[in-house]
Amino acid sequence: MARVPDEELKKAFAELQEKMVDTTQKLKLADIQIESLKRTKQHAELTIKEIATLPNATKTYESVGRMFLLDDIDNIKAGLKTRMTTANEKITTFENNKTYLERDLKESKNNLREMVQQRQNKEVSG
Repeated sequence: MARVPDEELKKAFAELQEKMVDTTQKLKLADIQIESLKRTKQHAELTIKEIATLPNATKTYESVGRMFLLDDIDNIKAGLKTRMTTANEKITTFENNKTYLERDLKESKNNLREMVQQRQNKEVSG
């Protein structure tokens, strides 16, 4: 009879441990994506600063895949600002998701500790 709860405990422990590993991986992925978006945003900001110093009559080209298209400075600035806005929105989304994942990870760790504590208490009393 003692083996049935033991097996259930092992199964629950394995599930919690798997959930913790999965959550940790998702947190790392979110960090990587946030850093990538921050670099994209910074690149756009620097490009806008450089373009701002150019006269309006300057020919400017925008990269589209492996080719470059002639475009107005104003259109290029607008496109860069759009990229920055999009990056900011995605960063906010990833940071909110990251907060949720961190809370989930903390909860899983607490559940794991409780399971171990209960197990130790049963061994001591039993």
